[in-house]
Amino acid sequence: MARALLALLMLLLAPVAGAVESAPIVSPRARVTLVAEAVAVPGQTLRLLLRQRLAPGWHTYWLNPGDAGQAPEVSLTLPEGATAGALRFPAPSRFPFGPLVSFGYQDEALFILPVQVPASASPGSRFRIGAEATWLVCEQVCIPEEGQFALDLPIATTPRSDAETPLFTAAEAAEPQPAPFPASIGFSGAQGALRLSGLPGAVRDAFFFPLAQGLIDNAAPQPATLRDGTLTLALARGEADLPAVVAGVLTLVDAGGNRAAWSISAPVGAMPGGGGLPLWQALAFALLGGLILNAMPCVFPVLAMKAMALARLSGAAQAEVRAHAASYTAGVVLNFLALGAVLVGLRVGWGFQFTAPWFVAALAWLMLAVGLNMSGVFAIGGTVGAGGALAARGGHLGSFATGALAVLVATPCTAPFMAAALGAALAMPPAAALLVFAGLGLGMAAPYAALGLAPGLVRLLPRPGAWMERLRQGLAFPMYGAAAWLAWVLAQQAGADGVLLLLAGAVLLAMAAWALGLHQREGLRWSAVLAGIALLAALALLPGLRPAAAAPEAGVEAWSATRVAALRAEGRPVFVNLTAAWCVTCKVNERLALRDESVRAAFAAAGVVSLTGDWTNGAPAITALLHEHQRDGVPLYLFYPAGGGAPAVLPQILTPGMLLRLLPAASNRPDGAFDPRAKNAF
Repeated sequence: MARALLALLMLLLAPVAGAVESAPIVSPRARVTLVAEAVAVPGQTLRLLLRQRLAPGWHTYWLNPGDAGQAPEVSLTLPEGATAGALRFPAPSRFPFGPLVSFGYQDEALFILPVQVPASASPGSRFRIGAEATWLVCEQVCIPEEGQFALDLPIATTPRSDAETPLFTAAEAAEPQPAPFPASIGFSGAQGALRLSGLPGAVRDAFFFPLAQGLIDNAAPQPATLRDGTLTLALARGEADLPAVVAGVLTLVDAGGNRAAWSISAPVGAMPGGGGLPLWQALAFALLGGLILNAMPCVFPVLAMKAMALARLSGAAQAEVRAHAASYTAGVVLNFLALGAVLVGLRVGWGFQFTAPWFVAALAWLMLAVGLNMSGVFAIGGTVGAGGALAARGGHLGSFATGALAVLVATPCTAPFMAAALGAALAMPPAAALLVFAGLGLGMAAPYAALGLAPGLVRLLPRPGAWMERLRQGLAFPMYGAAAWLAWVLAQQAGADGVLLLLAGAVLLAMAAWALGLHQREGLRWSAVLAGIALLAALALLPGLRPAAAAPEAGVEAWSATRVAALRAEGRPVFVNLTAAWCVTCKVNERLALRDESVRAAFAAAGVVSLTGDWTNGAPAITALLHEHQRDGVPLYLFYPAGGGAPAVLPQILTPGMLLRLLPAASNRPDGAFDPRAKNAF
């Protein structure tokens, strides 16, 4: 308290050399005065200054106050013929409060107000100024204040020799200067980017303050990328309509910690490159990522169904082969399009359905039902075709259903190249985004669709026979394995109570399968009724599944934006792992790379703090972080170097060597900031 009073006293006693200052308006929160240059000169501009000196902890507001607040306003009464310009604002700072962020000033704020003295003003007479001002000051509470000011200046033929006072010099130095480099800005959906070319040096931090309220999400981070003198700043759209021209203030902090502010004005155009991939490249990545998705662990259970489908087609005519391949491809592509429409429309993440415990339980039961069908407990469509375990009829409907199921069970995985394609898609207009999702589907369906283009390949398969029945029964076990894995996922989401409901439903489902098999083999009516009752009883358990609070893993610190900011302020390097219990790729990386003893020892020796963000239940803060880095699913790995700068985004498939190479790369620039372009950075 004593330190705060001393600081306030020093502010109150600060002199104003070479200028005239009004009587102050004083409150426990602020001391506000109107300052003017010492004399008024006919035909010249007279500078006034609204000077706010704030008590420690209090702040006032910029022209755009951000999520809450109000900018100061001044109304002048001037001699006849004199005119006042607009109040000029210094470059602002950010003031977070809970989920909101305001823009303004603390300690001292100096607002210049120019006044044009009429040429007819008579030297030797007086130039009297009256002013009424309102302003808002905030700490934990916000208090509006107001005051009236009066100044009486002599009119002289020339300005005083000490007219350039330190106070006005400081006020003009705090104002943003016109940017000397070209700027472009654009938005696509909820994302946007500001690009500036020709920056002379390294940038440690950057932030764009728009003049228009609601144009951007003020609380969203603005990750910056600096390459060859071109700065690209990612923005998140707000709720306000886009103007034709976006104006604002860009603040840059260089490697030495010096802050500069520049006025930016740019017409709204296409989203600058660097905020996303061009459409052709996103399509290429989508096709390749979808193709690789077939080799990811998530899809292994459905590979069993594909194998049976191929076996059944070994003796089929070419026309039938083409038709089944087309049905399967349609199931994959249409389901990808449906998922894409949900992702684009609701702005949710890839694999979003796995964040719902009821969906995980339902899919586990579906895998169990498919396995029971393959084991011969019951039959659907008379035989298990490409998707007969999923459809009321076999044939082409089964092929279509198999493709749809393959997409559903593939979503816990994100294959290489998929993340870039998904991130680019969600920054594109809806039609282009859906085209990228269709590309993912075509890539995933490509191996099976190849049979439609070259049906003769089926001749290479063994002829149908008794071996098919043994293969069908053997391939039931990958389905049981998938159900067991999903039970483990549900345990992470819903705890022991959720697993109990899952197992109870599995027993009911097994009873339904057994009763249905009796009905099919012996024609017993009561068994058909029992199958229906047991199935309905299992489905009735789904609403009881609720997310449970996850117990933190021993030795693992949970991710939060506040924790990252605190560690970076301490100069600590930070590794962030965004994962989910249902993400198979994440678990493989954790087992083979992140838990490697050499990696753990090297991270500990380098002082790297590892933070884990668990997206198992779809945490909104983690969803926002994924979107910030143009990702719509896990895994996402970020490395924040100790020297500051933007985090490095690591590949989705990790190796111990890749992680070990992060540590010397963290200081591969003279300013200590990590440069992901450096040779062998990964």
